[in-house]
Amino acid sequence: MRSNKAVLMKKMALLFVFFAVLTIGPEAMAGTADTDFSAIATKLNDWSTGTLGRVIALSMFIVGIAMGIIQQSVVAAVVAIGGALILNYGPAIITGLISATV
Repeated sequence: MRSNKAVLMKKMALLFVFFAVLTIGPEAMAGTADTDFSAIATKLNDWSTGTLGRVIALSMFIVGIAMGIIQQSVVAAVVAIGGALILNYGPAIITGLISATV
């Protein structure tokens, strides 16, 4: 059985390597010139912000409210409302972040 100190040291070493890779990696490039996956991105964006997205968001909301009533807790309803909001507004936020210029 390993000691707690050895496990902690291993986790710290992995964390250091992870952050070193993140900070020493190549410079970041904006995703504006690459068009390989633009059709897929457009399709997913249309699905999530269109009728399918509204149906999924409303379903999440209804199921969350029902689970909240069954469990007598508002946590399920809050999670469902959060998921519906992310599904509805998430693509616009992500597109804005990716296409932002400095």
